[in-house]
Amino acid sequence: MKKTFDDLIAKLKDVPTKKVAIACAQDSAVLEAVKAAKDRGIANAVLVGDEVKIKEVADSLNISLDDFEVIHVADDYEAALKAVKLVHDGEADMYMKGLIDTRSFLKSVLDKEVGLRTGAALSHVCVFEIEGIDQLLFLTDVAFIPYPTLEDKVNMIKNTLIITEACGIENPKVAPLAAVEVVNPKMPVTVEAAELTRMYKDGEITGCIIDGPLSLDLAIDPEAAIHKGATDREIRGDADILLFPDIHAGNLVYKALVHTATVKNGNILTGTKAPVILTSRSDNFESKVNSIALGAVVADKMKNL
Repeated sequence: MKKTFDDLIAKLKDVPTKKVAIACAQDSAVLEAVKAAKDRGIANAVLVGDEVKIKEVADSLNISLDDFEVIHVADDYEAALKAVKLVHDGEADMYMKGLIDTRSFLKSVLDKEVGLRTGAALSHVCVFEIEGIDQLLFLTDVAFIPYPTLEDKVNMIKNTLIITEACGIENPKVAPLAAVEVVNPKMPVTVEAAELTRMYKDGEITGCIIDGPLSLDLAIDPEAAIHKGATDREIRGDADILLFPDIHAGNLVYKALVHTATVKNGNILTGTKAPVILTSRSDNFESKVNSIALGAVVADKMKNL
């Protein structure tokens, strides 16, 4: 049965409504997204930032602020610290970037006093609903870790498993991607992929199936597995998690999907004590709404751990 973002949103109807704290909420795209999220019953929002500017942007969009809590903090970084503290203190369930640069936003996430550090490594997960593919695809990492080490990749898998579990996917299949599906000592990516597979088979990584190295076609196209005679692999075009060898490969695939395919997607930063929604200015409206929905589903799961 095909999995969709509508399935994730439907899960939220049976749980307490979550609240997202926005850092520097004077952003038109973010305000439109949080308004839609509230209207659809996905989440409520606390808008932190310059109240005058927030009102100006809201008025330009014909959005009433009566249904939102607005906290005035004029300085951008102080607004970020205030917003992340709400999540740190349990007064909000997730944290989202508004009109603030990514470096300052991440600095607030990692603040020792009010941030969301856990001691775990951080990584980024994108969830895609793609026309023609039945399963949701979880891509990591396309935005945060430039050149992941083997240890990073283990952490990326573990972080992503929290997301897949929250989305109701049991024992997901993880495909460590490479240009080829055989081990080549001259291609270190394939060696690391094989090591991840060994760690899974030896019980060092649990809660998933790992089969690598895999080329992208074998990971997502069942027909490719048949044509290549790879029907003995544990993953035969039905991967749930695509583990990229570096940020270049991940980001190129991400942008190719967003700009050429019929997709829905949402993004989340993992390894934190609560979901962190880190979207790009170029991400469309639905992507931001879907990211809030994904954050709400994960927040509910984390509350019950």
